[in-house]
Amino acid sequence: MNLKTKIREIQDFPTKGISFKDITTLLKEKEAFVCVVDNIVEEFKTKNITKVLGIESRGFIFGGALAKELGAGFVPVRKKGKLPAETIAESYELEYGVDTIEMHKDALSSDDVVLIHDDLLATGGTANAVFNIVKKAGVKEVYFSFVCDLEFIQTPEKSNIYKLNPHILVKY
Repeated sequence: MNLKTKIREIQDFPTKGISFKDITTLLKEKEAFVCVVDNIVEEFKTKNITKVLGIESRGFIFGGALAKELGAGFVPVRKKGKLPAETIAESYELEYGVDTIEMHKDALSSDDVVLIHDDLLATGGTANAVFNIVKKAGVKEVYFSFVCDLEFIQTPEKSNIYKLNPHILVKY
């Protein structure tokens, strides 16, 4: 299935000059949704994944389905101040400032095998921050999956993610 045809592009959203990749059109089609989940599960089914981390917020959508299919637990990674218990945090730079992402401190153990999933890899800032959180938790085996990659954006943070050989379904 050509997943790119299932993703709507919205010009000048959220700001002028941005071509937003809207996966809601992919999500509403059962066959496309199942295709994404099945493709990622096929890639990671022999990796003994114990936890799937979904990055807020669209990473939650596929993250839960992936965890179920892989027989793993699901861990939400959220923006600062959204989780109720003690957290591990990592700040990262945005083009317009700094943001912080958090995970519950007790969500992972050093023997976990982790799949970090998000819908979109743009600058790599968020993904790299989540990777740093996972490393702070002592996890040694980490994988990445993304529905989309904006290949035309190149940053040092994204280069770090590319070194980890992420599984990517759609490239722009």
